[in-house]
Amino acid sequence: RRGSAVPVQQVCKIVEMTQLDADTWWMVLEAGKLVEQHGLRGGQFLHIKCGDNQLLRRPISVARTQCDDPEDTAALIFEVRGEGTRWLSQRRVGEKLDVLGPLGNGFDVSKEGRYLLVGGGIGVPPLLELGECLSWPRTAVLGFRTGAKAFLPVISRFAVHCEKTYLCTDDGSLGRHGLVDAQVRDVLAKDSSFTAVLACGPKPMLKSVAKVSAEFGVPCQVSMEERMGCGVGACLVCAVAMKDGMVKHVCKDGPVFDAREVDWDV
Repeated sequence: RRGSAVPVQQVCKIVEMTQLDADTWWMVLEAGKLVEQHGLRGGQFLHIKCGDNQLLRRPISVARTQCDDPEDTAALIFEVRGEGTRWLSQRRVGEKLDVLGPLGNGFDVSKEGRYLLVGGGIGVPPLLELGECLSWPRTAVLGFRTGAKAFLPVISRFAVHCEKTYLCTDDGSLGRHGLVDAQVRDVLAKDSSFTAVLACGPKPMLKSVAKVSAEFGVPCQVSMEERMGCGVGACLVCAVAMKDGMVKHVCKDGPVFDAREVDWDV
């Protein structure tokens, strides 16, 4: 499910709040009928109001959704990066949040085949729903700065459902020592018959993965992260330059783009 419906604003209750590491939280919201009726899926995002003192909402990627009764649920994994996300990390089960969603377009996995999921750091969670629920076979390559920053409960869910799950860390403290693009290169060198590479993470990582994918002739979709203001394409903060000279916006046109269309040299 790729496109998002018209976003709705609603109050969502927190039903689970778990700390994954010093800065990262797993939060589950009761989401009304956002999943069932409005098509919310992992890889899209919710725009959350973070306290009365913060003018702008914070975009938080959706890791996992479920159609539940009486209310759908949406699991979010977020890192504390500033005042807004710090406020969010201090919320407790039972508290309510002002949420706008669903926003953004997820990955296009409508084509039957095999998929290579590539995540880096906080870019791993938006791939979780694909890792667990995708109808087609998939392999995961997950990278982190260090083993201490690897979300082990999340990694284990990929490992259960994916054909293979490769781990990389910048410092070698878990899995392969090095960046994910080297592991992606090894995977594609052995077998380049993947339908697509689906990548989410920091821009330098996406640029490298897109380059490797192109070398092996495998289509690549990238989920871009930029600072956002409004979340609906009005404020133009989250601009991404395209090779054809167009400027697109992560919140409205993305966050997922065809890697071949992005101007990586801007």
